[in-house]
Amino acid sequence: MFHENGPSLFELVHQGLLGLEDGYDRLAPKFDLTPFRTPDDVVAVVADVVGEIDAAIDICCGTGASLYHLRPKARERLVGLDLSSGMLDQARAHLAEAPGHVDPELVQGDVLDPPFEAEFDLVTCFGAFGHFTREEEPALVASVARLLRPGGRFAFVTHRELGYADVRSWPYRAFNAAMLVRNALLDPPFVMYYLGFTVERSTALLEAEGFTVELHEGLLPEPLQNYVVVVATAPGT
Repeated sequence: MFHENGPSLFELVHQGLLGLEDGYDRLAPKFDLTPFRTPDDVVAVVADVVGEIDAAIDICCGTGASLYHLRPKARERLVGLDLSSGMLDQARAHLAEAPGHVDPELVQGDVLDPPFEAEFDLVTCFGAFGHFTREEEPALVASVARLLRPGGRFAFVTHRELGYADVRSWPYRAFNAAMLVRNALLDPPFVMYYLGFTVERSTALLEAEGFTVELHEGLLPEPLQNYVVVVATAPGT
């Protein structure tokens, strides 16, 4: 599960005791050696679905896994936005030899208050929805809408709802319960919850914001073959 040179259990626990920004700054040098990094073949599938694009931004870009695959598709502009300066430093090194001709812009900032408005034809996000509480998900969708030009697209991967009786959900629910206790006792909080922003939930929120939602199923490799590629198109032309 973990690379031999990846973080130890102690390091992961220490990260979880810090706030989100400090925790990822500390984990950044070893993040790509953890199973938390979105697999390259998943990002590659989404990049192929969206095709070439003029201007794209990856929110919560981390160490740049998605930017690496989006760079060959970007004709004019490519931006990565993340809260952690440490993760952005790793992304900068990771992208130094990435294919493509557009120089990525790496920006530190809050995804819920992005420093851009209506500048992009594509927004992507991978492996980061757990860092937003259910109460923050409408604000996340509103931020995406703010980033996009009319007719722009929001592309991501998620799963369908898992009921309480579904045993596949039990480990994630146990983790969420432990995180709720941690955040009730310690400050600053470390927001990391599973099972959020599902196909059903994200579709409802996006459609309420005026997006048209397309679901692409059966595209991802095992063991993620049941996950769904979602492409939501903002209103306007």
